[in-house]
Amino acid sequence: MMFKSVVLALLATAIGAQAERHVVHFDNRCGFGTPTLIQAGRVLSTGGDYVSNGPLIGAIAYLQTGNCGFNGDRCTLIETTLKNPTSPGAGSSTDISLIAPHTFSVTSGFGYFNGCDGAGADCNNANCPTAFHQPSDTFVQVACQVNDVNLAITFCL
Repeated sequence: MMFKSVVLALLATAIGAQAERHVVHFDNRCGFGTPTLIQAGRVLSTGGDYVSNGPLIGAIAYLQTGNCGFNGDRCTLIETTLKNPTSPGAGSSTDISLIAPHTFSVTSGFGYFNGCDGAGADCNNANCPTAFHQPSDTFVQVACQVNDVNLAITFCL
């Protein structure tokens, strides 16, 4: 009887616990280049949807046009952390960076979906106000405090 109770408790826990999941989707409208997603020095995607079964912390994305360094140097960079919030303000955050060595290369933008729909940013020139130009520009970060939020990244809007 005790074994049956333990098995039922474990089964209930497994059914009740839903794994964290995030998708990064690319939409390259440029007609050239390769969308690139990197985390911790590892290429996660070169254009296809990337599915993270758990938090995606500190990932970067850019359109590799042949001029970009491995970490997006000399190109428009999108930085993201996608994670379910464990406390208020501790969820996902994404931004566009033009802090040197990153520079404007192509119009780039992002938007959340499956939660926080409509929240995002676009950058269509080197002076766009929605991008980091210096480290203190933290107001450009776009947060999302929803579980399992996804991110669409678009080039050449």
